[in-house]
Amino acid sequence: MPQEGGLRWLVLIHQIPPQPSYLRVKVGRRLQALGAVAVKNSVYVLPLGEGALEDFQWVRREIVAGGGDASVCEARFVEGLSDASVEELFAAARGADYEALAREARALQASAVPKGRRKATPPEKVAAGLGRLRKRVEEVAAIDFFGAPGRDTVEALLSGIEGLLQPPRSEGAAAGPRPPEARGRTWVTRAGVRVDRIASAWLIRRFIDPEARFRFVAGAEEAAPGELRFDMFEAEFTHEGEDCTFEVLLRRFALQDRALVRLGEIVHDVDLKDGRFGHPETAGFDHLVAGLALRHADDEARLRDGGALLDALYEYFRKAR
Repeated sequence: MPQEGGLRWLVLIHQIPPQPSYLRVKVGRRLQALGAVAVKNSVYVLPLGEGALEDFQWVRREIVAGGGDASVCEARFVEGLSDASVEELFAAARGADYEALAREARALQASAVPKGRRKATPPEKVAAGLGRLRKRVEEVAAIDFFGAPGRDTVEALLSGIEGLLQPPRSEGAAAGPRPPEARGRTWVTRAGVRVDRIASAWLIRRFIDPEARFRFVAGAEEAAPGELRFDMFEAEFTHEGEDCTFEVLLRRFALQDRALVRLGEIVHDVDLKDGRFGHPETAGFDHLVAGLALRHADDEARLRDGGALLDALYEYFRKAR
């Protein structure tokens, strides 16, 4: 991002002829896919960057080829609009996208559970719907330039759906297979780590596999042979029933430390947002992890700072009366 007071924005100014009529629709969809926002009629903005410049140049070429006129320029706002108000436009646009995805996720989650005379949607259809939502979340996140609120809610809903797709565990059944050797492994999870993935990675490295290496992938990418997946669809360790991934790891690896259990309950409430445990530390932990995500785009940096936070909380719960 450019230095304070420097150029921060790319601006596309265009005029599109009334015919052909499809051109305006095509350009509008293209700009929406890029994450550009309109600050005036026919004036669109993206944060300054080489990728954004190339994107706007392609849009300009389409407009000119269709008989219109367009210009692309670097800019900073001096009067009227401020940088903060433009950022709010981006946050509002992506927030609306996350809200729409959350509505679809809730509908999919409800369809996966039978109610009255209504049968549950077959698991394979739920899984297909979940895959489509995952892909759309990744598309929105790619153009979420300023960390709009709402993504955590969608991620928690999708994780809950993943849990519904896991095979039911009968009462008194075994806790699940423990890998024959979980030391020195590469652990794979989805990029853009948030609450459950940050906490689970900390738990893995501190209590399960001190030599763990982490790899961050797109949702559809498969793990290589010998790698272990966590908090992603069809992973070896992910949501099961009403438990988040952190809780599943505690159970599968028989970690019965009361301080870890307390941490698991906080992670559960932040991740699944069901208020099951209601510990007083939950809201503060939620805000701190959200701040980490805003501060760092890099997943390793999030794990580093998140790990320091969890170390401190663990020591507090371990020594508290």
